[in-house]
Amino acid sequence: MAIFLTGLMITVTGCYRGERSDKPPVHLNPNMDNQPKYKAQSQSDFFDDHSAMQLPVEGTVSREGLREDDAYYRGLDNDGNFIQRSPVELTEAGLNRGRERFGIYCTVCHGAAGDARSIMVEKQYIPPPTFHQDRMREMPDGEIFNTISNGIRNMPSYKNQIPVEDRWLIIHYLRVLQRSQNAHIADIPESMREDLK
Repeated sequence: MAIFLTGLMITVTGCYRGERSDKPPVHLNPNMDNQPKYKAQSQSDFFDDHSAMQLPVEGTVSREGLREDDAYYRGLDNDGNFIQRSPVELTEAGLNRGRERFGIYCTVCHGAAGDARSIMVEKQYIPPPTFHQDRMREMPDGEIFNTISNGIRNMPSYKNQIPVEDRWLIIHYLRVLQRSQNAHIADIPESMREDLK
């Protein structure tokens, strides 16, 4: 009988779990409930200027680095104009990396040849400009870098997906694509011109 009553008491009292209560929950370690801290723009009696938000110590360096090189990080010269050529050296390995990154991020909209014939255009999206028009061939590398970084019209920003150096490598590959679709006979060595005829 005692076992039956004990079981009944446990069952009856157990039914109240999860019910609303005005009493605070029991915490063995209340440190997480009380976290004294300053909120942004609040006043502080600790500092002489009574401001909780303090300026960084003079000489502090950002966690992300200074990024003072405007040509590399923004595609701009000292006067704020777009640079004409990429500051990243063109190498075969870099060109292969640029081709790979172009295939991942750019082909979907711009097409594998950069001619705006892509799956997105087939699905009735607004076609992007072809890279093989004169305006795009004459565009400074810095302006293309800015477009990749910040987006333009329907194109989103890719600065969070594509590292800075990879953006420049994509531009190198883009220039190779442009050259492949706009080559002149003078670009071919004379010894190889006979094979084309």
